[in-house]
Amino acid sequence: MPSACEVDITGVASMYALQLATGQSAALVDWNNNYGGDPNKCVLFHCGNFAKSFYKEARIAYADILATTLGQENTYGAINGRVSAGPMSYARISTDDTSGCIAAYCGDGTFTDDALDTFGSRAVVEVPNLQELLKYICRNGFEHHTAMAAAPSAHILAEAFETYFDWDVYRH
Repeated sequence: MPSACEVDITGVASMYALQLATGQSAALVDWNNNYGGDPNKCVLFHCGNFAKSFYKEARIAYADILATTLGQENTYGAINGRVSAGPMSYARISTDDTSGCIAAYCGDGTFTDDALDTFGSRAVVEVPNLQELLKYICRNGFEHHTAMAAAPSAHILAEAFETYFDWDVYRH
């Protein structure tokens, strides 16, 4: 069942759309730091809410970032693991409350095996022309979260969002 942190309802809807398109679990992540000097790679990270199917190996741990303010004893239950390499898709549905519109973006990329020395639920992803995607996200007011799934499905999502919902969709 899709669930998301920070009361991100459209994030949950994005996860559910990916789940329906791929037949696999989806997760909600933060677009994070670029990876090294490669402009087409970045880190995807969140507090430990990815499904077990994303990992080869994972363990239940404390949510390290939340533990700094809430205390370690109050944060046990996060999954600490690295997403396995392979194909992936990302998607985001968002609302513009002042104009009454719904917009979305989606695309395909690859989870990589690049070294990543950190904690929590995490991945390195490679997306062609990533910097253009990130500019689009920022310039169009999309949230910092995106949904991801371990299967290519951007063509399915774009068709469904445009054809059946008549939403404004950017397919990267």
